[in-house]
Amino acid sequence: MRAFVRWSLIVVLIGLGLSLGWMFNAGIVQSQAPTPHIIYAEALANSWQDWSWDPVTVNLNNTNPVHDGSYSIAVTFTDGWGGLQFGHQPEVDLSAYDTLRFWIHGGVTGGQQVFVNLGGDEQIITPSANTWQQIDIPLSQLGSPTSAGVVAFWNNTNNAQPIFYLDDIQFVNTGLPTPTPLPPGLGPALSVNTQADHHPISPYIYGMNFADEDLAADLNLPVRRWGGNSTSRYNWQLNVHNVGSDWYYENIPEDNAGPLPAGSSTNQFVDQDRRTGTETILTMPLIGWTPKRRLENHPYDCGFKVSKYGPQITPPDQPWLDPVDPWDTDCGSGVNTSGNITGNDPTDTSTAITTTFVISWINHLESRYNTAANGGVLFYNLDNEPMLWNSTHRDVHPAPTTYDELRDKTYAYAAAIKQADPTAKTLGPVLWGWCAYFFSALDDCSSSGVDYIAHGSVAFTPWYLQQMKAYEQAHGVRLLDYLDLHIYPQGDDIYSEDPGSAATQALRLRSTRALWDPTYVDESWIGGSSWEGGIVKLIPRMKQWVTANYTGTKLAVTEYNWGALGHINGAVAQADVLGIFGREGLDLATLWGPPTSDQPGAYAFRLYRNYDGQHHTFGETSVQATSADQSQIAIYAARRSSDNALTIIVINKSLDQSLTSSITITSSDPFTRAAVYRYSAANLETIEQLANQIITANSFTATFPASSITLFVTAVDDTLTPTPTWTPTNTPTRTPTRTPTRTVTRTPTQTPTRTPTRTPTRTPTRTVTLTPTPTNTPTPTSTEATPTPTFTDTPTATHTNTPTRTPTRTPPPTWTNTYTPSPTATKTNTPTVTPTKVPDNFIYLPLVIK
Repeated sequence: MRAFVRWSLIVVLIGLGLSLGWMFNAGIVQSQAPTPHIIYAEALANSWQDWSWDPVTVNLNNTNPVHDGSYSIAVTFTDGWGGLQFGHQPEVDLSAYDTLRFWIHGGVTGGQQVFVNLGGDEQIITPSANTWQQIDIPLSQLGSPTSAGVVAFWNNTNNAQPIFYLDDIQFVNTGLPTPTPLPPGLGPALSVNTQADHHPISPYIYGMNFADEDLAADLNLPVRRWGGNSTSRYNWQLNVHNVGSDWYYENIPEDNAGPLPAGSSTNQFVDQDRRTGTETILTMPLIGWTPKRRLENHPYDCGFKVSKYGPQITPPDQPWLDPVDPWDTDCGSGVNTSGNITGNDPTDTSTAITTTFVISWINHLESRYNTAANGGVLFYNLDNEPMLWNSTHRDVHPAPTTYDELRDKTYAYAAAIKQADPTAKTLGPVLWGWCAYFFSALDDCSSSGVDYIAHGSVAFTPWYLQQMKAYEQAHGVRLLDYLDLHIYPQGDDIYSEDPGSAATQALRLRSTRALWDPTYVDESWIGGSSWEGGIVKLIPRMKQWVTANYTGTKLAVTEYNWGALGHINGAVAQADVLGIFGREGLDLATLWGPPTSDQPGAYAFRLYRNYDGQHHTFGETSVQATSADQSQIAIYAARRSSDNALTIIVINKSLDQSLTSSITITSSDPFTRAAVYRYSAANLETIEQLANQIITANSFTATFPASSITLFVTAVDDTLTPTPTWTPTNTPTRTPTRTPTRTVTRTPTQTPTRTPTRTPTRTPTRTVTLTPTPTNTPTPTSTEATPTPTFTDTPTATHTNTPTRTPTRTPPPTWTNTYTPSPTATKTNTPTVTPTKVPDNFIYLPLVIK
């Protein structure tokens, strides 16, 4: 009996234990289910912000109808192309979620077309009238993003739509099967030959425009540029710039750091560069005008006052621009019902200057910093995108810039710079892009242009080099040290902060071939223009022009941006661009619109400039590196003089597949191991140091994750000191000038107005801007036939120097040229391709238009 009782008790205990165990395990499973990530429930949550863009009205505290609780969101698209958009900085990790869930109500009408987008693929939702519907969109249908910085509900039509309502927006995990990653594929064979193709890699190729001080120090930034549209009309004595078409042609005062001119923004800029050991590029004006006076507050001087030139309208090619500055309603757009206002008085804003203005400025800089040869300002840009003056600065320079005008101004002003500081280096002609390489603004991107024909049908850039050579032969002074051309990729949506769809991301990575590949036909309006076969091959083309017309001239690209610097796709493209610059022998480059310290684009630079947090760098002597298929895996290699290490960068451009490749090294040195550093989507917050790579008989095989950048650092002595994985400390980005009350961030979407053949005919689409830090973003917007590119401004809060042109999009700089007023403007030059209107986007603004 006791035995029976004992066994019964044991059975009960076992049963109880099993039950408790089941409950306990169930509890564990339940606790492991990820908590939904709330975007909106009664209010915006988890640091999400409203980044909506007009035309739209949004009420985040709507009380009827609501799905749950007391409030919902009421949304009305008041015209075409507006959007409700929520943004988050930094991006939210979506690895634990598989679905975007929200509730939608179609109001009394229903039937709206709402496009839902996380920055990649999109889905169209059509809500029903008078009822709430739960919508679950698997992330796999939105491009399978691993993170999200925006959630957008936008109007992809040209018309207004009736009011609708949203509630309870969140990321959830519904238990959808996780897609099985593809097994590693066979990648192309890679090889490095340390005994071939030796040439120096200039440190100046790793430069930026307006990088903040923390990032500059982190990267040991070699060179930093003070450029963009506003620098064409900057008065160093008053510390005032005119923003031109980017924001109502207004004179905007900069913040002073003390009495002027010592406390000017440019002096503050140079002071920062002295602290970080960075060389400075300052833009010297050639346009012949500068702001006439400093007004501390509105009303500012502006080019087209309504009180003087009459009522004005929203420019047809800039539908997002108000007829007048909302913060200064006497400052107009410069357009009335008859078209562009002409015959205005330039002295409304400006006073004429001569070379004396530039000489006095350089004398001032020398008194403060010494000559270029003795630690002063080393580089001077010969203005900024002068072939766009009749667009960006038409209030003072309405006539298209010609071959002869730019030659004569270069002769006068470059000679003045050399007179003031013979040791300084000049960069010109600072052309905005493809059309300007070959034609003057008067030619309107056509080989039938009168200026082109009048100069023997010689393309502008080689002709300009010939003129600079002729001057040196006649006067014994070299006026031009660097041939400086700008380039922005012209393919649809590449130059954008939004990484775009998988197709756009793949195009972004292919389009870097425009920098070097003589077989690559540009996949944009350039390729369809029939000029030069649509083949850009920028760096080889620049080399050919210099060799044929003015030997000894170095090569510079002081504005470029391949977009998506806040995403791994942009980081991969940027790493590829830097590798190309080094391999192809470019002498200087400065990225327009630099990333913040914690964005993926900054890590692309770190792999070359500070991969381990101890300021070790990629080598400075390029050696031959070859991929059997550069479109799959790109490879770049260099020797480092400090320790004779061989450094190798391998970039897997596949968006979704790991690739395994062999690497063969031809060298007299017996390499046996390499330290390995990698940046990839697996960890966007650090460059990870992996286990050392064993090298046998100077070869090895390695697997490279999709969208990854891997650095191998070999050592001849067979000893490698492990370095702990490094995560940079991200301190808030500093901006060189004050943060205004309300600022404008212009994004120049420049594009020459004549469109050669075709230009994207996409109607406006939305885009966002992560941080309201100043930036310019050029974007193409084909526009009606005006003889020269025109810019489009888009209001947004944060003013920035607008970069300079490119027929399709041009990026924004991160300098805080803050005005007190203004919603940000986006500059847009319209490409000379086809008259199809396309406002474009870049995202540094809280609004974007595609």
